[in-house]
Amino acid sequence: MFTGIVEELGEITAVETLDDACRFRLRGPAVTEGARHGDSIAVNGVCLTVVDHEGDEFTADVMAETLNRSSLGALAVGSRVNLERPTAVGARLGGHIVQGHVDGTGEILERKPSEHWEIVKISLPADLARYVVEKGSITVDGISLTVVDAGPDFFTVSLIPTTLALTTLGIKQPGDPVNLEVDVIAKYVERLLGGHVEQGDAR
Repeated sequence: MFTGIVEELGEITAVETLDDACRFRLRGPAVTEGARHGDSIAVNGVCLTVVDHEGDEFTADVMAETLNRSSLGALAVGSRVNLERPTAVGARLGGHIVQGHVDGTGEILERKPSEHWEIVKISLPADLARYVVEKGSITVDGISLTVVDAGPDFFTVSLIPTTLALTTLGIKQPGDPVNLEVDVIAKYVERLLGGHVEQGDAR
């Protein structure tokens, strides 16, 4: 489990295309400290498994399902990525509960800078819109953010200077894709309530 508090901006140093998958080599001095084979590291919000680790770099395999569902397939050598290690039991939950399981992708639609923050508008797939609410939580490229406005096919977030300086949202521009993970609690509530409704209808 992650919290959506990005630890560092990493970089793709190599990409190997396989028959039905892809292998990335990534540089991240902070997240590779003490890393071992089999550990999990979130890359732009996608939970990946460390295959190999040497120095400040690690490799991770990405299967076709993940490439199709996320924006990882668009990464190339030199791409910057958000990196986060799993949260430790007993640690502070600085963001919100993040699984690293991407629900879909959005696109940066608009950026509106102001003196102390920046409003970013992001497209929202229709099947995810019901999980996104004003002042609720959403994960964008692995970053835990608060929704400012929620529309039928978009939402906006307000980014502070720290987020702009330390994550990919400081450099992404309109047209760039982003990974989205909605609040898992909302999905569980929907499933539970849906079950009760079906039972009630059956009576």
